[in-house]
Amino acid sequence: MLSNIRIILVETSHAGNIGSAARAMKTMGLSDLALVAPRKYPHPKATALASNAADLLDTATVYDTLDDAIADCDLVVGTSTRARTIPWPLLTPRAFAEQMKVEAALTKKTAVLFGREASGLTNDELHRCHYHIQIPTNPDYSSLNIACALQVIAYELRVASLPANTTPVQWDYPFATAAQMESFYEHLHRVLIDTEFLNPAVPRQLMTRLRRLFSRARLDEMEMNILRGILTAVEKNLHK
Repeated sequence: MLSNIRIILVETSHAGNIGSAARAMKTMGLSDLALVAPRKYPHPKATALASNAADLLDTATVYDTLDDAIADCDLVVGTSTRARTIPWPLLTPRAFAEQMKVEAALTKKTAVLFGREASGLTNDELHRCHYHIQIPTNPDYSSLNIACALQVIAYELRVASLPANTTPVQWDYPFATAAQMESFYEHLHRVLIDTEFLNPAVPRQLMTRLRRLFSRARLDEMEMNILRGILTAVEKNLHK
């Protein structure tokens, strides 16, 4: 289970946080670290704070964009401290870890996103997620360092991965990856405009709500292909 989890740090400002995150990961058996456009990396501060987890820094992958980092992931989860205008499926770290235990046989690669130190993840980045994780901190002082938040989530994943009498869930097709879903959303957006269901001048929150709907459904590749086929048929009839 743990080997299928990719920890992604987005636009980290302080190199030391990258090192501390690597240390938090290694103590709990996580090893797949990805960095999206880090401000300072590689950096001696990262190596120093990683301590004996510097090997995770050596194998970390650096990406220019979040889309590149999650392209091969079929489950994307974002950490968030704020309530959203449009509610999204929300899990505590423990509930997320339990969900991972159930999905161990279904999901090829899970991405867990951590945002910028000052502002977290953007709304657009959170819209790419199937679930949001929120740590139930003290409401009067909810600020958590990235490495501390990662340690909480990594601990719950570690506990959930320990041997237990669980029956893996079987599924007939692999889940759609993030890249496949983005292609589907682009297709859907185009057809909604062509059918005049969506007015691009006044889009409101239509695509955001549709993203939430399909993220909640967790489309597999066959389901996504069926929907793409329907959209293609609509396009053909529009242009007759």
